[in-house]
Amino acid sequence: MTGSATRSRENTRARLLDAAAQVFAEEGLDGASVEAVCERAGFTRGAFYSNFESKDELFFELAGAVGSERLTAVRVRVAELHESGALAQDCDATTLVRQVMDTGGDDRLGVMLLSEIRLRALRDQAWGEAYLTQEQEMVDGIARIIDDIVETGAMSLRVGSDVAARMLLVLWEGMTVRGAMAGQDDEQLRRTGSSELGQLVSLLLE
Repeated sequence: MTGSATRSRENTRARLLDAAAQVFAEEGLDGASVEAVCERAGFTRGAFYSNFESKDELFFELAGAVGSERLTAVRVRVAELHESGALAQDCDATTLVRQVMDTGGDDRLGVMLLSEIRLRALRDQAWGEAYLTQEQEMVDGIARIIDDIVETGAMSLRVGSDVAARMLLVLWEGMTVRGAMAGQDDEQLRRTGSSELGQLVSLLLE
C-alpha cells in the first residue's frame, strides 16, 4: 500500500471513529446502526466494512482510543509538572491531582461511551472479558505514571502502584459518571472529582 493510500485509509478510519462516537453517544450501541455511522461520516457501507469487520470492532477501538487519549494527556501533564519543578517533595497531593486532572480529556461523550461499553459487558461474557482486558491496560498505564512520579522523590506510597492505580480509576469513573448525570459540561467534568481524588492520594501516601 502506497503512502497516499495509507493516509487515505487512516483518514477514513478516523472519520468513521468520529462519526461513531457521536452516533453511539446519541443512540447507544444497540440503537446505533452501521448505516447511521456511515451517513454521519459521509461514507458507504463498503467503506465501513473495508476498515472494520463489525460494529462491535469499531466500538471497542473507539473505547480504547478514548482511554489512550486520556492517559496521554495525563502523562504529558505530569512531564510538564516535573520539568517545572512542581513535583517537589513537599508538594500538596490534592493540588497536584487537580493540576493533572484539569488538563485531562474528560467529556460527556467519553463518559457516555465508556458507560455504554460497561453496560454491554455486563450482558455479554465475551464483551465482559474484552472490557476487563482493556481496563487492565488502562490500570497498567496509570500505574506506570504513578511509578514515574514516585521515582522523582515527590511521594512514596503505602500500597503498590497497581493497587493505587485501580483505586484511582474506580473513583474517577464513579465521579465522572455522576457528574455527567448531574448535567455537568465538559469543562466541569474535567475538574469533577479532583478534590476526592486528591484526598484518596493523601490516604495512599506514606
